[in-house]
Amino acid sequence: MARNAALAEKAALGHQDFLAEACRLAIESVEHGWGGPFGAVITRNGEIIARGQNRVLLTGDPTAHAEVECIRKAVQRLNPEAPSIAEEHQNESTLAYVPRPDGSPDPVPQRARMLQGCSIYISGAPCPMCMSAIYWARIDEVYFSSDLEATRAIGFDDAFQYEDFVKPLDQRRILVRQIYPEMGAEAYRTWAQKPNQHPY
Repeated sequence: MARNAALAEKAALGHQDFLAEACRLAIESVEHGWGGPFGAVITRNGEIIARGQNRVLLTGDPTAHAEVECIRKAVQRLNPEAPSIAEEHQNESTLAYVPRPDGSPDPVPQRARMLQGCSIYISGAPCPMCMSAIYWARIDEVYFSSDLEATRAIGFDDAFQYEDFVKPLDQRRILVRQIYPEMGAEAYRTWAQKPNQHPY
């Protein structure tokens, strides 16, 4: 009977509930001085599987954004062999293969599943780093509350990064230049020649 009640409670949770939890985490982060007003939750099958908060001020790590923290926690929860997944257990984890979707331009026929089947709810629109992490994680859906302009208005200018990325390399705010391509080519050859690649 308790199990049925728990399942009913999970089914009752929806977009508003998940976003409310992300925003609660954001407020908690600010109140404790851990970081900016950013919180995130990842859901699967109507259940929260991970929570994350901005912890930049707590850790001094500029990558400790709510979305990245949340993705890391979701991966830890879903991988029974984490933090070190043995090769023979890769297909029992988020590294398990899924076929390339129909019509996809992906050059390989299958890749690691990662967090497919999951959604992320965030108090604010993801910055480019977090949006990239969401793409790499293969999260299916992204829902956020405050947009980039609202984020800019409180002093977190993530919009300029999106704007900068569309510029040619020589026009960006940070010096970005390719040098010594032959050095990186050796690492790329090593991967290309690896007989048991595991595309992710």
